[in-house]
Amino acid sequence: MSDMEINEGETWTLPLREDLAGLEPYGAPQMEVAARLNVNENPYAPAPEVIADIATSVARAAASLNRYPDRDFWELRAALANYLAAESGVCRAPELIWAGNGSNEVMLHLFQAFGGPGRSAISFAPTYSMYHEYARDTHTSWVQGARLDDFRLDLDVVEETLRRKRPSLLVLASPNNPTGTALPLHEVQRICAIAAHTGPLVGGQDSSTIVIVDEAYAEFRREGTPSALELLENTPHLVVSRTMSKAFAMAGLRLGYMTAAKEIIDAVMLVRLPYHLSAVTQAAALAALRHADTLRAQVASLREERDQLVLRLRAMGLHAVDSDANFILFGPFKDRHAVFRALLDRGILIRVVGPEGWLRVTIGTPEETAAFVTALEEIHS
Repeated sequence: MSDMEINEGETWTLPLREDLAGLEPYGAPQMEVAARLNVNENPYAPAPEVIADIATSVARAAASLNRYPDRDFWELRAALANYLAAESGVCRAPELIWAGNGSNEVMLHLFQAFGGPGRSAISFAPTYSMYHEYARDTHTSWVQGARLDDFRLDLDVVEETLRRKRPSLLVLASPNNPTGTALPLHEVQRICAIAAHTGPLVGGQDSSTIVIVDEAYAEFRREGTPSALELLENTPHLVVSRTMSKAFAMAGLRLGYMTAAKEIIDAVMLVRLPYHLSAVTQAAALAALRHADTLRAQVASLREERDQLVLRLRAMGLHAVDSDANFILFGPFKDRHAVFRALLDRGILIRVVGPEGWLRVTIGTPEETAAFVTALEEIHS
């Protein structure tokens, strides 16, 4: 018997971190159903010309996979900067762009660089449930405030929490997940002004709280809804993050990115793993970005589908929150789990998330939306 073998009946214990004991990993249900409307994916597969471009680009990249990829992915950063300029009218230099394997990794880089033991981060619920996990994984203390009944921020509460807790990071989603509500630009402006001096003491001096505006669903915002990108030029402690998972229909690619002041980009480069973006990821992302115009037409149709679904839900006597995202929060129900199960029995998978009594549905194809409406009318009648 080798020293590595364990005698029959012998017990052994892994030295798992105590704060992780008994926890379940994050994840939404993955099921093969007729209409999968639970994780805010774009329901349309990439167009044939996009697939062909990706295939050609990845094949080209494969010829040099024996070499490490461009560690700082300059070509991709320039392409992302060009895309943001076209989408929002805000010009950003490539050196002010950073990317990772999904916006989750970008967020984790920020928490690694600015959080940690003795530091704190805050947000206001209901919001994206992964935020507190970034804090947990980096040993950053998590503070979660509450939103108003209409899911807006109470700016007085935000200010009081910032001044009392002096956090390193404040995370705000706009549009917010799961409510779909966007932050007015003047509110982001006021929050950033307050946060300029509410960070932890560094060398005995006040620091700024890093304000992260998570714009994962920004391309779906309604006409006239501004982006926090407009505030970056004069706000050095502001970060705006985006993703290619939603509007670009590239959830399987895992490419998220952010833009911020150079000092923030320099800080996250200290904590990133070397060569964290593979040559294949970079090639596929660049190919997708070359077809951004195709994306815009598709996004417009999803916006229209969303707004029509809000009206249909309200016609059923339900509350449906005005949404700037590709999903709708609706309810309330006395037993939302029963409604969820009844929809699932009919092949419609949505999400039990948000305040008690509410449900969230992703905008699908017109056929999927029609199936969802028909099923919900049967259940709710």
